[in-house]
Amino acid sequence: MPHELSRRDFVATAGALAGAALVPAAPVHLPSRLPADGTVVLFQGDSITDGGRDRSATEANVARALGAGYPLLVASAALAAHPDRALQFYNRGVSGNKVPDLEQRWAVDTLALKPDVLSILVGVNDFWHKLGHGYTGTVQDYENQYAALLEETRRALPNVRLIVLEPFVLRCGAVDDRWFPEFDERRAAAERVAQHARAAFIPLQRVFDDLARRAAPQYWAADGVHPTPAGHAVISERWRRAAHL
Repeated sequence: MPHELSRRDFVATAGALAGAALVPAAPVHLPSRLPADGTVVLFQGDSITDGGRDRSATEANVARALGAGYPLLVASAALAAHPDRALQFYNRGVSGNKVPDLEQRWAVDTLALKPDVLSILVGVNDFWHKLGHGYTGTVQDYENQYAALLEETRRALPNVRLIVLEPFVLRCGAVDDRWFPEFDERRAAAERVAQHARAAFIPLQRVFDDLARRAAPQYWAADGVHPTPAGHAVISERWRRAAHL
């Protein structure tokens, strides 16, 4: 997937953070516990997570290594809130990735980093690439491969906290009737995978559907897939609520 959010766009994100208050949800509660010293947080996924990151920068907590999307927003807020905790944030999202692509690089890009918290957002390309890239993976393939990946992760890192974000789209840009109902079936599959893996699940589709009734879908994801700064702020806010960071 191409990168929708450029670094120039990211300058606007500070304002979008204030707009995150538009998200309809229960009141934000204070974290129930402080993160452990040295907690390692890893973001995995496709271009929504990649955010145009500089792949030559691999160290923790470096802005260009985190990209210009929700991982940077999450890391920035958590690092500011917990300056005494030596938190470490990494981004290994790769534009265009599907679940089989994650599997091919999992040992190096995930397991070797030994994250304490592993966040995954993947699924858009697993359908989108069927429309023009010759990919033939089914919903069942997506669910089986995703579940196997998390089972492998549990075996290698039994104490890891898993966070699965629901894949989502908005009806504009590249997203038309061809996406449905299969994309909805893949969203449901992601939730089942999360339940099976005892992962926290962050539902995003209904959040963005609700927001799209308050502002045009393009305001949140210009092409229906890649979030704008406002869209990334929404994901960041939801992520922090779920992870208590």
